[in-house]
Amino acid sequence: EVQLVESGGGLVQAGGSLRLSCVVSGFTFDDYAMGWFRQAPGKEREGVSCASIGENITYYADSVKGRFTVSGDSAKNILYLHMSSLKPEDTAVYYCAVKKGPRYDYWGQGTQVTVSS
Repeated sequence: EVQLVESGGGLVQAGGSLRLSCVVSGFTFDDYAMGWFRQAPGKEREGVSCASIGENITYYADSVKGRFTVSGDSAKNILYLHMSSLKPEDTAVYYCAVKKGPRYDYWGQGTQVTVSS
């Protein structure tokens, strides 16, 4: 059974850092494209980063480029999102997802990130 479980969210002041974790089971994330997404209240979900860890390919949305970094621990099957220089506009629920088919088809439950000004 495919499962993704995010953690690491919380309340942080602007300029601070957080590291989100996504523990995956039921598959090896090295073999698939993985993504981090976020959804702020009243806004549509947006892609933050996507990565093919096995191929060392990463992509970042312009809004987070230079501040966020995605990495993975293949031995533990954990995907990370390292977030630094956080801004109030980064406040959202963050989700990880895996693209096993033509689209991202398995999602975690999300973790809340709140950045205070």
